[in-house]
Amino acid sequence: MRTLNALLENYPNRMFFNPMTDYPYGSYIHFGPLFDQMMAITSLFLGMGSPSQELVNTVGAYFPAVLGALTVVPVYYIGKCLGGRKTGILAAILIAFAPGQFLSRSMIGFTDHHVAEALFSTFFMMFFMLALISSKEKGLSFEHVITKNLSVLKEPLVYSVMAGIMYSAYQLSWPGASLFLLVALVYAVFQYILNNFRKESSDYLGFTGIVTFLVSTILILPFVHSDMGFSMYYYSWFHVVTAFGAMTGFVFLSLIEKEFNRGNIKGYYYPLVIFGIVILGLLAAKIAVPSLYSLVINAPNTIFGIKTGGASTIAEASSIFYEGGVFTLSRVFGNFTMSGFFASLLGMLILAVNIFRKPKPEEVLVLVWSFLIFLTIYGQNRFAYYYSINVAVLSAYVGGLLLELVKWDQLNENFKSSVKSPADIPGFLKFVKIEQVIAVLAIAVVLIYPVYGSAMQLTKGTGGPDGPWIEACMWLQSYTPDPGMDYNAVYEAPENGELFQYPDTAYGVMSWWDYGHWIETIGHRMPNANPFQAGIGGRRGSIEDENQPGSSTFFTAQSEEEATAVLEAVDPNPDKAGARYIVSDVEMATSKFYAMSAWTLDTEGYYQSYWTGNGNQYLPSTRYFNSMESRLHILDGNGLKQYRLVHETWAYQTQEVVYKQVYNLLFEDRIPETDTGYVKIFEYVKGARITGTASPNETVKISTTILTGQGRTFDYSQSTTSDSMGRYEFTVPYSTEGPIPGETQFDTAPSGSYVVSYGTTIKEVRVGEEAVLNGEEVKV
Repeated sequence: MRTLNALLENYPNRMFFNPMTDYPYGSYIHFGPLFDQMMAITSLFLGMGSPSQELVNTVGAYFPAVLGALTVVPVYYIGKCLGGRKTGILAAILIAFAPGQFLSRSMIGFTDHHVAEALFSTFFMMFFMLALISSKEKGLSFEHVITKNLSVLKEPLVYSVMAGIMYSAYQLSWPGASLFLLVALVYAVFQYILNNFRKESSDYLGFTGIVTFLVSTILILPFVHSDMGFSMYYYSWFHVVTAFGAMTGFVFLSLIEKEFNRGNIKGYYYPLVIFGIVILGLLAAKIAVPSLYSLVINAPNTIFGIKTGGASTIAEASSIFYEGGVFTLSRVFGNFTMSGFFASLLGMLILAVNIFRKPKPEEVLVLVWSFLIFLTIYGQNRFAYYYSINVAVLSAYVGGLLLELVKWDQLNENFKSSVKSPADIPGFLKFVKIEQVIAVLAIAVVLIYPVYGSAMQLTKGTGGPDGPWIEACMWLQSYTPDPGMDYNAVYEAPENGELFQYPDTAYGVMSWWDYGHWIETIGHRMPNANPFQAGIGGRRGSIEDENQPGSSTFFTAQSEEEATAVLEAVDPNPDKAGARYIVSDVEMATSKFYAMSAWTLDTEGYYQSYWTGNGNQYLPSTRYFNSMESRLHILDGNGLKQYRLVHETWAYQTQEVVYKQVYNLLFEDRIPETDTGYVKIFEYVKGARITGTASPNETVKISTTILTGQGRTFDYSQSTTSDSMGRYEFTVPYSTEGPIPGETQFDTAPSGSYVVSYGTTIKEVRVGEEAVLNGEEVKV
């Protein structure tokens, strides 16, 4: 919705660079433009050129559901091509009720590009399949192209062009669309090899591939940003080269086949020649374009490999078969149901066996497509919404084979010939056999019902930000200073090597990367980290690497001084900190803390195993309570010099109480063992310097009671020892005089004066907001 609103406000100019995230660097938009454009055009059409925000929100909410419903169309035709009309109908039913990520990403309100990926990739496969079938049935050869035989070429050409258009639409929905280019190329290699062994012409395949990827090469060209070089994540020359390379690949595969046929060369040499050409191509790329070579070599591991380190904590990027490093099928069954998943494996097995007979091109295509997408969910469970398509098709294929086994087509013919009106139905029933009834019941019970039941369970939940986060972000928007940025403006990206020039009033908001988009879109403030894993910091290679500044290093810092050093290192400007506000929620302090430490590759010592009477349990340790996240959220920032709580939301019953109980046991303290604000907002300030004199080397304490906007109170205190001259100094973050215009309008503040005490002396001190913000001295 962020990019959609910016597009509508500046139509037709689209946001390509977004300085409102990953502060203080900004971020290039890697989202494809098509999804936004479709919603924008729909909004403009329905709003007669001037859509209201309510209309835009409505279009955005319903759009994923519409695209999800449209996915039924290509799934039906793929199923029909594979196993006839009955298979197509069953595939359409199964995808219509598909649970898991396909459903969650195509529900009303999930306004993101994922469902567009599923739709256009499936349309691509449908048209590519139809082109192959049509070309082969018509006996298409390259001689028909030379002679311009339109009676043969017309239908395959239309299907191939449509396949190219749909692949381009897929690319313009997601830059990683080369995944399906890989599917097409791997399929092509297998099909060429099979055809060569059987001495069958592959001209139909070459024609389809060349036309498809010629069209996609042309269509992607206008969207390339040449300054991106070869990037898989942004629209760059990589997308042109891969599409053109795929087209060239089909040309070479066809030429090699021609030479093999002309020279009557044995078929088993064909895959060896292909392998040799691939190796030579990679070597040439390594020499000529090293960046492209690196992308091609690393791409399979990026997609198919299991993540380690911090990346392993990204929910959607973890393997669907492993949870916490332990093999499990729970997420598999949650996405596809048990029967659907095993039916898909059975379907692939049957298609694989068919290869040793005389497989049809569509069967080989579905097998390669399904197997590669299966590998993607092994690497990243986010691709489950792709594999749901394959599960629907393969399950329907198995169901269709079962119906063939019980002679369903014969029963269907009997129905057509004998039933002309409802009165004829009783007479038709004599043709129905018991095995046909059992087959239908088996399909309904084993394939359809589990999918429907699982989907209905999923519809009872909702996603997105919860109430406390919405309230906290709205508070940020209303009660913190304007950062001086035009939220919906289209900004120019900085030149290579340059940084975006923010106004002096700009500032960042430090939180965990999960919440970056919420802070930006609801709070209209600039997060340091976001769900694109920007601004996380930490380490990527090994523990020996430098711990880069970012949200992971800030929240795991073991002292206030260390955390502040990280905060200041985030901004390349030495005179400015990377963030003014820090937003924490109880999940960051409990269940998500391990993920923050994992990104630093230093996870040891935060939790220890304790015997609790019911077995060993991992509980937070001293190292955890020394972390900045614990100091802020669990301890309310008590004792911190430059961080103050300015707002908290209402509380929920969470693990916070347990953590406080452990803290009291470890440190023999008595902090209240209660749940506090689910989301807390802190402000980083210079802090007022309170100075005075006492007896030399005497313990001096300063304290006050803080009252939050939720009516909760907690103690804030520090202690120090005066020097040999009796001098002491405290830096305190809270103002006792309330907020001032133009600055944070905090609702959390001391309920009275600071109290400075030493020996038998007690003094009260008032501190103004200007002193806190400017680091001014306040004498006792």
